[in-house]
Amino acid sequence: MNIVEATASYERWAASHLTLIKPDLAYKHSRMEKALFSFMRATFYRWVQLSREACPDLLDAPSLLAVGDLHVENFGTWRDAEGRLVWGINDFDEVARMPYTLDLVRLAASAFLAIREGGLRIDPGRACAAILSGYAGVLKNGPRGFVLEEDHADLRAMALGADRDPKRFWKKMLKLKSCGPVPKEVRRLLADALPAPRLTFKIVHRRAGLGSLGRPRYTAVAVWRDAMIAHEAKALLPSAYGWAIGRPATASLYGKLLDQAIRTSDPFLTARGSWVVRRLAPHCSRIELSHLPRRRNERELLEAMGAETANLHSGTPEAIAAVRRDLRSRGTEWLGSAARTMVVATESDWNRWRRR
Repeated sequence: MNIVEATASYERWAASHLTLIKPDLAYKHSRMEKALFSFMRATFYRWVQLSREACPDLLDAPSLLAVGDLHVENFGTWRDAEGRLVWGINDFDEVARMPYTLDLVRLAASAFLAIREGGLRIDPGRACAAILSGYAGVLKNGPRGFVLEEDHADLRAMALGADRDPKRFWKKMLKLKSCGPVPKEVRRLLADALPAPRLTFKIVHRRAGLGSLGRPRYTAVAVWRDAMIAHEAKALLPSAYGWAIGRPATASLYGKLLDQAIRTSDPFLTARGSWVVRRLAPHCSRIELSHLPRRRNERELLEAMGAETANLHSGTPEAIAAVRRDLRSRGTEWLGSAARTMVVATESDWNRWRRR
């Protein structure tokens, strides 16, 4: 199966679970043509197939509940129950039980592509070393949260970059167009998420992310106490990991990983049946590399990404001892080698996609 066939097959499977938004799907396909990093972000379903062909040795690693669609732009910030700014992994659409190595290799490969395209300015070898250092540190010393108050000054500076300015954020929100018919269930979920009963709100259509483009997504925008607020409901699918290995799951594990992950949680991020509901705000969203300040400590950023990955993996505590042993047995060069192999395989797919 090549990338064109895999995409058609995966989208038929997805369409058997929900009604895909065809204009968003067409937009996703066009984004896949424009840059290799965007292509990788959009094709987790194919990534799993490629990894089984190109890096079969990764399959022997201990399995746990993993993120799946992990990459350097799947990180962002939110406010915890105490109003503190927290940084960490932003999205869990593709959560599944899989070898822990797949998360690390996908994160490292995405860093390699970001370096190639100018989004990061760090040596690939140092990038891998930073990811492994952060990951191994949490396995050794226990999970650590990233509350950006007294500590993590560099991360805080990156999270509060100028491109996340509230005026700019809400200006974009106000430009979004109203949705067509909205399912009653979604309208109820969004109304329940808002801070006051019977609050008047407008439901708009927002394009966001790449992997989930094409799925129904509804954003409620309202004015509450003289300022704007927004909450979003996005349709969930079972992870593409199951589809790719021929054992598709029957439900998303998004909520299960949220419940098990060892980190400071977002009280406004919840999985409700076949929908995930979250608050959207200038500092409650994903951080794109282009939004990072020009002066930044990229080694610290990637080390934090490795540590946050281990925070999520620590939600499967019965697997951690085996993961520690396996990680020690692999040495220091395996991650860079596997990431380079996957970059080559992904680029071959990308070229095929652009010729289609």
